[in-house]
Amino acid sequence: MALSATDAADRVEQLITLTQTLNGRLSVEAAAFEQRRVLDVASELDETAKLANLYRHECARVKMNPDLIRAAPRDARLRLADATRAFEAVMERHAVGLQAARTLTEGLVKAVAQEVAAQRAPGVGYAAGGAAVASDATAVTLNRKA
Repeated sequence: MALSATDAADRVEQLITLTQTLNGRLSVEAAAFEQRRVLDVASELDETAKLANLYRHECARVKMNPDLIRAAPRDARLRLADATRAFEAVMERHAVGLQAARTLTEGLVKAVAQEVAAQRAPGVGYAAGGAAVASDATAVTLNRKA
């Protein structure tokens, strides 16, 4: 997927729109992460990832070929620079919130696994001599779609 700009001015306007759209989405997600409400944005994460990938791809194209936007009006390029700075600030906030959500989720998974292990009867294994011994080995199955 790529932008289909007709000229440099059109490309800059599309990049501004894309950047502002991502900025809004990431702001909403960051707020949800900060409020520990990860599930509120879970259904939108795929679309955000697609837009972020498009943004990354287009930024790489412009970096490799600055002429793609050079002919755009100066004020449009300045608005793009402003939108990019705002986006970078939101990305930092998003990264912090995402890390917090990840830590919280991992903690919950560990707590559930420990509780499951504590509730189960101790397993029985065999020692080198063939004698039965108590073992704490347990299996935990996680549903990735949950």
